[in-house]
Amino acid sequence: MKKIQNDAASALDGLLFDGMTIMAGGFGLCGIPENLIVAIRDSGVKDLTVISNNAGVDDFGLGLLLQTRQVKKMLSSYVGENKEFERQYLSGELELEFNPQGTLAERCRAGGAGIPGFYTKTGVGTRIAEGKEHKEFNGETYILETGLVADLAIVKAWKGDEQGNLIYRRTARNFNADMATAGKVTVAEVEEIVPLGSLDPNNIHTPSVFVHRIVKGEFEKRIEKVTTRERETA
Repeated sequence: MKKIQNDAASALDGLLFDGMTIMAGGFGLCGIPENLIVAIRDSGVKDLTVISNNAGVDDFGLGLLLQTRQVKKMLSSYVGENKEFERQYLSGELELEFNPQGTLAERCRAGGAGIPGFYTKTGVGTRIAEGKEHKEFNGETYILETGLVADLAIVKAWKGDEQGNLIYRRTARNFNADMATAGKVTVAEVEEIVPLGSLDPNNIHTPSVFVHRIVKGEFEKRIEKVTTRERETA
């Protein structure tokens, strides 16, 4: 199977359908698969359930799919930088399942590891725990969370080789490594594709067995929120 694709649209060819669930790696705007997100927008696929730490900003990242009303439901842990997300949620146009950030990461990791559920203390006694199974271990109360699996996982890596072994760079490792294992199909966009054998096996974060297609992207790497201060003068 040829893994290297010419562009993001080709990398997603035949994989998209209405009503599907997509995992999208990234944290804020760091390490997001921005080329694949644009290709999903341009495809016109709709009624999506998207699992991601956040929804990007209004005009970049997953915010592009909110602009076009292609997302039906979000599973996220933070959505505070997106006004359109806020508007759609408060008006009842968008379903939202909030997750504590560590719980969301573990749900993705568990799904990729074939673990259907796990117990955690996080969220006990809050709205997060409503409707979930409670169980005591050693006198402490825990709630049951389920592992997550998606029809498609889209991730962004720093380097990938011709077989799809991936290395993430610093903060961009975030949710990408967990989500790469939890997609029925995983598509990776990378900054650089190197020959097989170029990557140190000890430094590979996602083995090629989890990656079905890979594409080299062009990245804007936008800053989510620019904060500056007045220059001090003597």
